Order: sequence, then C-alpha cells, then structure tokens
Amino acid sequence: MSELTHQIERLQRRVEKTMVRLDLAEKAQQVQKLEEESLASDFWSDNRKAQTHMQRLNALREEVNTWEGIATQLQDLQGLAELLEEEPDDEVRTEVEQSLNALEQQIEQLEFALMLSGEHDEKNAILSIHAGSGGVDAQDWAEMLLRMYLRWAEKHHFRTQVYDYSEGEEAGVKSVTVEIEGRYAYGYLRSEAGTHRLIRLSPFDAAHRRHTSFAKVEVMPDIEDAIEIVIRPEDLEVDTFRSTGAGGQHVNKTDSAVRMRHIPTGIVVTCQNERSQIQNREVALKLLRARLYELELKKREEETARLKGAHVEADFGTQIRSVIVHPYNIVKDHRTGYETSDTSGYLAGDIDPFIHAYLQEKASGLESSPA
Repeated sequence: MSELTHQIERLQRRVEKTMVRLDLAEKAQQVQKLEEESLASDFWSDNRKAQTHMQRLNALREEVNTWEGIATQLQDLQGLAELLEEEPDDEVRTEVEQSLNALEQQIEQLEFALMLSGEHDEKNAILSIHAGSGGVDAQDWAEMLLRMYLRWAEKHHFRTQVYDYSEGEEAGVKSVTVEIEGRYAYGYLRSEAGTHRLIRLSPFDAAHRRHTSFAKVEVMPDIEDAIEIVIRPEDLEVDTFRSTGAGGQHVNKTDSAVRMRHIPTGIVVTCQNERSQIQNREVALKLLRARLYELELKKREEETARLKGAHVEADFGTQIRSVIVHPYNIVKDHRTGYETSDTSGYLAGDIDPFIHAYLQEKASGLESSPA
C-alpha cells in the first residue's frame, strides 16, 4: 500500500468516526422531515416560527452536506490513488496530494468547530472595549484592540457594526461596542473577555518613556431577540366563579369571573371586571402573557449577568493577555501560556492561534486562572 493510499484511508476512518459521533444519519432524516414540513401550505402563516424552522433546516443541511461531501471526495481520491499504483503519473499524483492536503485542513477546521458546542456559541457576538488605567495610552490601546477585532472579523467574513463609540479626549476611545455577526462569532470571541495589557514606548509621552496600559474586553452573545410568549392550552388550569366586584345584577348571578393558573410556572391571574366570562378569559390571558413576558425578561437579564461575569477593573494583576512591544516583542496569554513574537500580525487581527489555544484548554478542562 502506498503512502498516499494510507493517508487517504486514515482520513476516511477519521471522517467516519466523526460522522458517527455527530449522528449524521439521524440528522439527514431530520433534514428530510424539516424539508417536508416547510412545503406545507400554511408554513409561512407564522413568519417567526417559519424563520426559526428554516434556520435549523439550513444549519442541519449544511452540516450533513459538508461531511457527506468530504466522504465522497475522499472516496474519489482513493480511486485515483489506486490507479496511480497501476499507472504512475507525477502530475496526477501532485493534484491528488494537493487536494488531500486541502481536505485535511478542512477536516481539522470542522473538528475544531465541534468544540463550539456551548448554548450560545453559534450566536452573533456583542463585543465592548473599555479603556482602563493608563490615561491617553489606555484609550489609544482600546482603539487598537477595536481595529484588531474588526480586521479579525473581516478575515472571517463576519459583518460588523460599531455602536456607542465614545471618543477619547486626545486620542483613541473611552469605550466602544461593536456587533460581530456570523455563525460561531460568540463561540470564538468569548476567549477574548477580560483585561488586555499593552507595554510600549508611549507616543503621547514627550520623554518617550515606557508605559503600561490596560483595556477591558466584554463579550456577550446576541440574545436580544424579541421574546415570543407561547401559552399552550394544556398548560392552563382555568376556574370560573361568581364575581364579587362591581358589574351589576348580571355579574352577581353568573360565574363570569375567571381564575387562570399557568401550571409550568405556577403563575395565577384573575379577572372579574368584565361582564362576560369570555371577556374575563381574554383579559386573564393578556395578564398571564404579560406576567410570563416579565418572567422571561428577568431570566434573560440573569443570563446576561452570568455571561458577562463579575465586574473586574482593567488594571494591574487582572490581565488575561499581555502585548509587549518594548524592550522586546511578545504576545502572551496568561491562561493558556500560548505566546508569539509576531506582535504586528497579532494587532492586525491574527488572533486565531490564541482563540484555538483557549478553546482547547477549555475542552481539556485544564484552564488555569488569570495571571
């Protein structure tokens, strides 16, 4: 068996193992079912529900097609490799090797993406940068970080929109918020949350002395979608009783008042002000929907606070990553230990190695505390 054939078979086993782990056979059936459901005549009667349905369908279809496409390409390359063993051709061999190397890189990227399995990892990211201690240098450092993340997003073909840009007095920014829109944007960028430190010769110091600046980065998933409240009839326990309030002779003689209990949450609402039971029921549903909205809003706020984490000042001793450009060049992540001397590339948006190192560290459960 040639080395080329051996490499192909090794990748085939790797892909087959991943496809089993992802349960692609089951997902292919889900795609078929979702496609059939999308053909229903009343499918678009509920636009929000339909859009959610199509997003899930497209995501599943893309995942299934991608892995099945890779398996097919490997099978085709295996056929070419077997022909090369019988009839050697250097030009064809070179093409097969190039295709194989490209496939292996794609497989590695896809396998890496499997680590992004958190509840919000697929969502868009809302990234905020705040200048910390360091005066004008810190504000300039915050703007440098903004450019770095915008360039990173551009390289990944993510869309960006800058909000709440608070300009610094002399240079840079005091704070800025940018939305980064793209699949897994939050999953990648959550590694960036924390204090970032810069050590350099200050361009704002007449004596050109070395200064240390800090900026804090906050990363949130975009979970600010409109809250949809769905009340299922089977989740309701409805009682009627005779009204005791104002409403005249009719109210006092009929069981027009409505008490409604939402079983999953235990929320109880009552309405007895309307003249008919139907009207009281409609008002009770309206009150219940408002209470459930309030409850869901509170949950969202608690989730936002949890994801944001405890407030930490951007100052000495809190940094997760340091960029040093004087007296030497180095970027070091204090959580993973990963470092590079290519500070220019890093500040130009080449931050993927740091993101990968962080996610791998998290996946292994060996994340260390910030330095």
